[in-house]
Amino acid sequence: MKKVNMNRQQGFTLIELMIVIAIVGILAAIALPAYQDYTVRARMSEPMAKLAEAKTSVAEFYAANGNLPATLAEAGVDGRTATIATLIVESMTYSLTGGVPTISVLAHASVFPGATADAGFELVGTSNPNTRTLQWECQPGTNGAEGRFLPANCR
Repeated sequence: MKKVNMNRQQGFTLIELMIVIAIVGILAAIALPAYQDYTVRARMSEPMAKLAEAKTSVAEFYAANGNLPATLAEAGVDGRTATIATLIVESMTYSLTGGVPTISVLAHASVFPGATADAGFELVGTSNPNTRTLQWECQPGTNGAEGRFLPANCR
């Protein structure tokens, strides 16, 4: 009897490799923009921390004195640009208009993909004179960042 020698296929065919590359390409096209948004939102935690510090100081000043501070320095926040500005945070400002405190923060344009100008968000306070408390609302500022980049409590 003759022995039949069968050759078995080894490796992948060209079409199988092309299918795998197409699947990887589709997944990358979906994942990269989502990852970019995620990294920007992660960077927004630093401006939010700066706002939280200022918000607490303003609220403590209001609770202790019964009136709102005229400046962040009066509330006890170091207002020097050198201590506020970082690789992510450009500036932080405070305004008191008609008894409504507003704390704004700007992040560098380099934080946002494709941005040409600094953008940020702000906290607007509503005072309750009876309890000497402030209720804060987060919202995009005048140079507002896109909603998808804002922290979850600001969207």
